[in-house]
Amino acid sequence: MRQTSLFRSSCRVLLLFETLLLSACAARHAATPADVIHAHAHSGGSVVAFSHSGDLMVSGGWEGAVQLWQLPEGKRISRWRAHDDSVNGLAFLAEDRRVLTAGYDGVLAEWMLGGKQVRRIETPAPVTNMVAGALHDRVITGHADGSVRVWRLADFSLIETRHGHRGAVKAVALDPQMLRYASSGSDGMVFAWEEGGAVRALASPPMDAWSLVFSPDGRQLYGGTWFRLLRWDLADGSLTSLPTAHHGIIRSLQFTGDGNTLASISRQTDSAVYFLDPATGAVKRRFQKHDLCGAAVAVSPRGRYLATTSDDASVRIWVLQPGE
Repeated sequence: MRQTSLFRSSCRVLLLFETLLLSACAARHAATPADVIHAHAHSGGSVVAFSHSGDLMVSGGWEGAVQLWQLPEGKRISRWRAHDDSVNGLAFLAEDRRVLTAGYDGVLAEWMLGGKQVRRIETPAPVTNMVAGALHDRVITGHADGSVRVWRLADFSLIETRHGHRGAVKAVALDPQMLRYASSGSDGMVFAWEEGGAVRALASPPMDAWSLVFSPDGRQLYGGTWFRLLRWDLADGSLTSLPTAHHGIIRSLQFTGDGNTLASISRQTDSAVYFLDPATGAVKRRFQKHDLCGAAVAVSPRGRYLATTSDDASVRIWVLQPGE
């Protein structure tokens, strides 16, 4: 079965429930509407990412296409077919002149901004999640067979492979401070390790962690599960579970530039977009929710823009700060 079909029917069936569940809150809690909405950007949205400058954004979808958008107006610059299945990872490279993509077809590829392929490799299994860090020259990929791979960004050479999960990898994360990684899987396990070091199993969450992100200082690992925000202390591996206003799986998380806020989006019985307090899980700001299950959220490096995509096929952009 193609990965892109796994959640479609459930999201549509649960849409009515979501609407009824959240309608009572709508009057009490105003949500900031998106400044730009591309209603049919993809057959279903899967991932979004900003350039380092914050002037460009890319989105990927179920159909394997990648689209490049100019900010702040959100004008589409280019579109190309990057993969034969869902795009599950995006990152800007080479001073924002190229884009790295990963797909459920198992391909890791680099592209010019117009869609000309620079290089590609076929990995041993479908890629379910990917993150990249230019500072450390690393790419980490999670796979459907439970493996996690670390690659050198400069030449796609394989550095290490881990086979800790008994089932598909749901999320991977890269520590911004050091060569340390984390992964979560459908087996309920969450692992952390330093490059070349032993893998450490962290305290198991009550339900699978569907998203992971290291805190900017590298001291904590955050994750998203049904309704709750997860926080691991990496000094001792202990876990704190924080309630949130989400009514479904927290599918995507990203810290804003100051490190004091977590952007989040949820799915299944929810499509809400929030800024959360990482200390408490409380909502700091609400944004317009999607019409179907949320898939991905991203904040530009300087915090000027917020972008999301979801199963409703739209790409949405908020201008959080005025231009200079």
